[in-house]
Amino acid sequence: MIDYQVAGLPLHVLVVHAVVVGVPLLAATLVVLAAWPAARRVLWLPTLIGGLVLLGVTFLAVEAGKWLEERVPPAPLIEAHTAQGEDMIPWTIALVVVAALIAALAIVERRQRRAGTDPGPHVAATRSPATAERRRSPARVAIAVLLVVAAVGVGAGATWTVIRIGESGSRAVWEGSFSEEPLGR
Repeated sequence: MIDYQVAGLPLHVLVVHAVVVGVPLLAATLVVLAAWPAARRVLWLPTLIGGLVLLGVTFLAVEAGKWLEERVPPAPLIEAHTAQGEDMIPWTIALVVVAALIAALAIVERRQRRAGTDPGPHVAATRSPATAERRRSPARVAIAVLLVVAAVGVGAGATWTVIRIGESGSRAVWEGSFSEEPLGR
């Protein structure tokens, strides 16, 4: 069995913060990349790699949470939090799928630019807006719109889920364990 501790601290309490910050950050980045081709050209690879790392960290947080649950006194709030923890895995997988789809679009766009079938931002800027608009592929625009919708939907669901799970975890740890008034030490 794996020992999920770092310097005597439960690993779960350390890595869970990466998930709490990483999920909304990845979700927002995916919306930007889906909507903004210039950002997509530059950031698709770091975003995809970051999503894969976040997926691994999410799995680690869930497993470390199960390990920690076995080492604390039973409590309904902790059991509820642990039961919710696995809800994050499908959402993180969905974020990575959207990142992969955005990466695929970025690769197709780059190949089209290299082949000369896509005017790109620099050539399009020298033409009138009407000419540049006609040169854009309607299929690629539709795909980008669908990716924006997917990024918003999956991002909102993943962010809501991480908030819900984090709230239940903070209740499990802190509810009833501190005083409203200073202890006067």
